[in-house]
Amino acid sequence: MKIIYIDLDGVVADFEKGRKNHPLSSITPYIGRPDKLPGVYEDLEPIPDAIASVNILLNHKDFDVYFLSTAPWDNPEAWMHKRLWVAKYFNEKLIRKRLILSHHKHLLIGDYLIDDRRFNGASEFKGEWLHFGSENFRNWGEILNYLKIKT
Repeated sequence: MKIIYIDLDGVVADFEKGRKNHPLSSITPYIGRPDKLPGVYEDLEPIPDAIASVNILLNHKDFDVYFLSTAPWDNPEAWMHKRLWVAKYFNEKLIRKRLILSHHKHLLIGDYLIDDRRFNGASEFKGEWLHFGSENFRNWGEILNYLKIKT
């Protein structure tokens, strides 16, 4: 089985929209540090087609899927909210104990990392980094197509 790690913010959860809509996003000390906004991770909307696409991967016999996200060190509630967010949108039987929070994604062993940003070790991942939102992987359809999954 191929191991796939999937980032949350900007790949499955729409952090940018959540940041823009947060009532404190334009005041100090949150300007330039939206990851510190209280509760910002709690109610993010899913990225289009993300939930259905991830469910396809979670149920596929050829893949072992984990969520791999970074939570801000200075916002401890974000760690909890990410865990609750995953449980809100995915079947508990499929995702139980499959959330990894790390600032060092390059240390994990796997075949694919689906991530929208090169930070926190994503660009140094030893497997293949599928740069979500880039020209080659603009959306979930292109990710599934690359992984040769028929929808």
